[in-house]
Amino acid sequence: QVQLVESGGGLVQPGGSLRLSCEASGSIFGIYEMGWYRQAVGQQRELVARISSGGSPVYADSPKGRFTISRDNGKNTAYLQMNNVKSEDTGVYYCNLKIRAREYWGKGTLVTVSS
Repeated sequence: QVQLVESGGGLVQPGGSLRLSCEASGSIFGIYEMGWYRQAVGQQRELVARISSGGSPVYADSPKGRFTISRDNGKNTAYLQMNNVKSEDTGVYYCNLKIRAREYWGKGTLVTVSS
């Protein structure tokens, strides 16, 4: 089993920055991908960014150029640095981990972009 715990969400003004963290624990070894997804009210969950074990990132179009995903394999932790946030970035951000043909989700952390 794998457990994911997100942190770092909160209220931020438009144009501001926020850093999310996701710490994974449990049966984690070998190659695994980590990612961030978000879900706004009334909308489906969508990919924000994901990163391979080797550190190669993939971004959705909306956050590209503003968000940076990274990971520390020694700490089993992924990060999402959010810069120049916009109101449309508001939502619950979920951490995702894919390993050995299974995937796991965290409980989410709320990000609210508002003045």
